[in-house]
Amino acid sequence: MPNLNFQLHEKQKEIFVSKARFKVIAAGRRAGKTYLSVIELLIKALQNENEAGFDLSQKEVWYVAPTFQQGKDVLWNLLKDVGRDVIDSTYENVATAKLVNGRFIKIKGSDRPDSLRGVGLSHVVCDEYAFMRPEVWDMIISPTLSEVQGSATFIGTPEGKNHFYDLWTMAGKEEFNDWEAFHFNSMDNPMIPAEEIEKARERMSAQAFKQEYEASFEAAGGGSFTEDMVKYAEKGEHGTIYMAVDPAGFGKGDGMVRSELKRLDETAIAIVDVSPRGWFVLDIISGRWDVRETALRILRAYQTHRPSGVGIEKGALFNAIMPYLEDEMRRLGVYFTPQPVTHGGQKKTERITWALQGRFEKGRITLKKDHWNRKFIDQLLDFPNPMAHDDLLDALAYIDQVAVTNYTQYDDVTTEFEPLDAYIGI
Repeated sequence: MPNLNFQLHEKQKEIFVSKARFKVIAAGRRAGKTYLSVIELLIKALQNENEAGFDLSQKEVWYVAPTFQQGKDVLWNLLKDVGRDVIDSTYENVATAKLVNGRFIKIKGSDRPDSLRGVGLSHVVCDEYAFMRPEVWDMIISPTLSEVQGSATFIGTPEGKNHFYDLWTMAGKEEFNDWEAFHFNSMDNPMIPAEEIEKARERMSAQAFKQEYEASFEAAGGGSFTEDMVKYAEKGEHGTIYMAVDPAGFGKGDGMVRSELKRLDETAIAIVDVSPRGWFVLDIISGRWDVRETALRILRAYQTHRPSGVGIEKGALFNAIMPYLEDEMRRLGVYFTPQPVTHGGQKKTERITWALQGRFEKGRITLKKDHWNRKFIDQLLDFPNPMAHDDLLDALAYIDQVAVTNYTQYDDVTTEFEPLDAYIGI
């Protein structure tokens, strides 16, 4: 069989020699991730049997990009060049290469998920994973690998703390021993002149450089809010407490399969002290719970804070929660009537912006310092990145619909009527 000759720089070698079944790579621009992908695709496709002993001869190897054209533009010519000695034939229109051992490498686009179904795979590279819908992996690609215990590599430049960040964080945890997380920035590629990097640093904003070249997840993907808008306080103004709930689809708890371990949408419960001075956010409780646990969490939050009003997003999830919530109320002897709150005909981003942006800019939202602050701020700075999570923001924004401020609670608010004309009383 013809030889495949290639050279890798040190960081590429570190990733290449890893025995992890699943690799998650956060990489800066021009760090060498496309070349590494080509080598990995060719090596995997040249194998007729994997480490687990499965026959791979009828299984394909895929490179999946956000769109087919993007994948073809990025990878196709490089694949043909590097693999010229091991490629038997190519099919230009569909960007498919048949190797000398009869196996296929194909370029695919995640924007057409139905075209990804029904094919058995032994390996897949998901490039620019931050720009793909996560369900493409969870529900479509992942099952195609299970028959032969296939492998996968996720590569991308960070785009805020979205599902790619979730996967990268998960892969770095010791308990997931068949996953491994890697990070390499543009400066790790010795082929990029140092002066070019410095020119980019001078030309770009600090945030953009940090994200694009240093592959940092800390650079926010949003823009509607900035960290200097976030204020803290020890206590509120003794106003009226309200609670709002943004329910998510109900998870399976500890029984979730590994493909579902990324942080899915979470249920969020916001508890806020509302006064004429603004909002003091006492707590935001969040998690991925089943419907019974969700109902119990809502009731516990009510017992702790005794809000004057409780709002839960109207819809199918509201209807699913209510029977369980009513059961828990009867069991514990605690009763309240949740108010269904709605989108009001607005898109979620518009509703969150309308409810929160002005208040943050004017310092009329303060947070109680607690463990939930970091998650909330991460979502705040990523908003309105459509690929990032906004569950905590959504719950907080619903307070706008639930709260009815009592403007007579303060000594400095004039409540005594003084007639302008003593005779007629006006």
